[in-house]
Amino acid sequence: MKMKILNSRPWYVDYLFIFAGTGLMAWSVQCIFEPIGLVTGGFSGIAIIIRKMTTGFVAGGIPLWLTNLILNVPVFLAALKVKGKRFIGRTAIGTVLLSFWLFVIPQIDLTQGDYMLATIFGGVITGVGIGLVLLAKGTTGGTDMVSALIQNYARQYSVAQVLQVIDGMVVLVGLYVFGLKPALYAIVAIFITSKISDTLMEGMKYSKAALIITDRYKEIADAIMRNLDRGLTGLEATGMYSGNHKTVLYCVVSKKEIVELKDIVAEIDHNAFVIVTDAREVLGEGFLEY
Repeated sequence: MKMKILNSRPWYVDYLFIFAGTGLMAWSVQCIFEPIGLVTGGFSGIAIIIRKMTTGFVAGGIPLWLTNLILNVPVFLAALKVKGKRFIGRTAIGTVLLSFWLFVIPQIDLTQGDYMLATIFGGVITGVGIGLVLLAKGTTGGTDMVSALIQNYARQYSVAQVLQVIDGMVVLVGLYVFGLKPALYAIVAIFITSKISDTLMEGMKYSKAALIITDRYKEIADAIMRNLDRGLTGLEATGMYSGNHKTVLYCVVSKKEIVELKDIVAEIDHNAFVIVTDAREVLGEGFLEY
């Protein structure tokens, strides 16, 4: 039976996300990474390298937007042949918009040659931009699409693994062109970018999940429901050492409530075994709305 999954956002909101996300990415490249020579991988990194290497032949070097567009054309043609039209989808829009923003945003050195500021703010801004594009279920082409095409023929590797190798090679070329210091800062910027985009995708509102293994599960469950007004789920389990059947309580609470939950458990059964983990973006009644 096929099920139709409805997107809670209007369709135009996704395109606004792509529009804003590519703008932030281009702004970071034009005004933070490129002036200081930080090559953070991707086609934008290749564009920065090409601009630097062509300054002696072309006034100001080949523009970033032009390089990004030219590099993506053969990749899109290959993707169209190998993957089909559905694979390209919103990626084409993201790629065109990124080149558009690189064209219209003037190059201004916002960090005034400060590598630390460029690394932190460039990584954060790029991470937010990528996160917005991914939230809209799109990409900006580039090495992401190249990795997907290569993985189509080398299935023993994941797309992420192929992407790491390609972007690593771009950073190495950047090391040769700009030197060791910018390359080291670029690696830090890549780390910050990935963390920010992951946080945006996975949610920024953290909760706590608790697994409670106890023989007095009924009393503990009643106390938590009464004092915290939180629901619990009883999971049937078997102790592999004792062979006894147990009911494991599973409960998700806010960060402020986890202290009270542990106090409740300790008061009723100080021998209980409690495992507390982070839970990102809990959706449903009592937490975030869908």
